[in-house]
Amino acid sequence: MNEGILLILSAASGAGKTSLVRALLERESDLHLAVSFTTRAPRPGEQDGVHYHFVAPDRFWRMVAAGEFLEHAQVFGNHYGTAESVIRSQLEQGRDLLLEIDWQGARQVRTRFPQAVSIFILPPSVQALEQRLRNRGLDSDQVIADRMAEVRSEMSHHAEYDYLVVNDRFDTALSDLTSLIRAERLRCSHQAPRLGPLLAGLAE
Repeated sequence: MNEGILLILSAASGAGKTSLVRALLERESDLHLAVSFTTRAPRPGEQDGVHYHFVAPDRFWRMVAAGEFLEHAQVFGNHYGTAESVIRSQLEQGRDLLLEIDWQGARQVRTRFPQAVSIFILPPSVQALEQRLRNRGLDSDQVIADRMAEVRSEMSHHAEYDYLVVNDRFDTALSDLTSLIRAERLRCSHQAPRLGPLLAGLAE
């Protein structure tokens, strides 16, 4: 069986990544979200095992000590990690996986999966990003100020990624992501195993 594609999607906080991921998964039925572990509390509407595996800090650090994570990082005081065994198992089954992680985690994953395809979502401007954070109504002014300071640091790592997508118009950004995924699926390395009988017949 042809191994699945591992897609890494990162973005600055407030760039609209979560909404894009939700729409992308609805559009691409053969794309599956790799569910990460986190120590943060669930946000309204989030479900354990669907959006994240929500765990207590002591369990998280036991998993770190046991070497279970492919990557793990601290973001805004909370910890996130991806179980390596789950990722490898699903890729070996031919499933295309989407890994929604920050630049720290993406860097760690690329050392173990150099074939992974990485995409960074950019906001149309810093001003638009700050307004999006305020419109969410989830954070205080101080938290927003802290996030904006962190955002500049996050975006400085954009050159580490294979692709950059600007989320100015949502439909355009979603279309760009869909095009990237379809293009990756058409690479010879992925198509050749699937088209084995056809290619063999054409070569006769």
